[in-house]
Amino acid sequence: MTAQNLNAPRTDAVRRYLQGLQARITTAIAKLDGAAFLTDAWQKAPGETLQGSGITQILEGGPVFERAGCGFSHVRGPSLPPSATQHRPELAGAPFEAMGVSLVFHPRNPYVPTVHMNVRMLAAKGRDGQEVCWFGGGMDLTPYYGFEEDAVHFHATCKTALAPYGDDKYPRFKIWCDEYFYLKHRAEQRGVGGIFFDDFSELGFDDSFGLMQSVGDSFLTAYLPLVERRKEMVYGERERAFQLYRRGRYVEFNLVWDRGTHFGLQSGGRTESILLSMPPLVSWSYQNVPEAGSPEADLYSKFLVRKEWV
Repeated sequence: MTAQNLNAPRTDAVRRYLQGLQARITTAIAKLDGAAFLTDAWQKAPGETLQGSGITQILEGGPVFERAGCGFSHVRGPSLPPSATQHRPELAGAPFEAMGVSLVFHPRNPYVPTVHMNVRMLAAKGRDGQEVCWFGGGMDLTPYYGFEEDAVHFHATCKTALAPYGDDKYPRFKIWCDEYFYLKHRAEQRGVGGIFFDDFSELGFDDSFGLMQSVGDSFLTAYLPLVERRKEMVYGERERAFQLYRRGRYVEFNLVWDRGTHFGLQSGGRTESILLSMPPLVSWSYQNVPEAGSPEADLYSKFLVRKEWV
């Protein structure tokens, strides 16, 4: 762990970037969809354990996106929750400050993949009185029907975003993503992966912040071409039913394994905003096994596997 002296100007710069990123992404998505985001600015009530504010933006029932949620939050608390200190036991119980942008977009068309992106900064004061901060985030793609060119484009964009910060970053963060977005109880990948990093401060504040910005700035380039390519594809009841079934895996991961969800709930965060990642409709069925040789079976054998896409 690299110690950093956190000061107000640096915190303000991260906040400005994150709020601007949220605005850029939701503006682009609203333009593509044709429906507007509901903007819900919130403030934690005085006397609550967690203090802070945020902006939750949500688009529901659009022609392209059945549900698209993008939230910014900036909170302070008296004690880091267990989900944030499992790799930093020396900070257990330390006061903290956290801010980030997190999004999950659930498309209407089963041929358009669901996407998740998050970028964040967390700072805490250790027992020695010294403040430390680190960054985290990434993005990952969850298709219902796999297309190799989509996975290649998504991963190539992630690789390009990380290239200025070292040739090791993409392969390292790609493996991290594969290992993180894994449903252990089903022995199954959540999707085709992407990149993921956490507890990151090894480049110093400025370059670690720069890496986080590069990831956030590359999101629209990584995802929008896939939406444009697939959103008009014709589908029927079979494809829709499979999409709803596979969405169940998304819910399972977020509620059972996701550290961000656990951090928000354990720290007393705003539940309505934390759960904006949930799809509007989802289904489960017992022992759903796709027909051999079908596009649904191809998802499992060709896409929900760890492989090098670029």
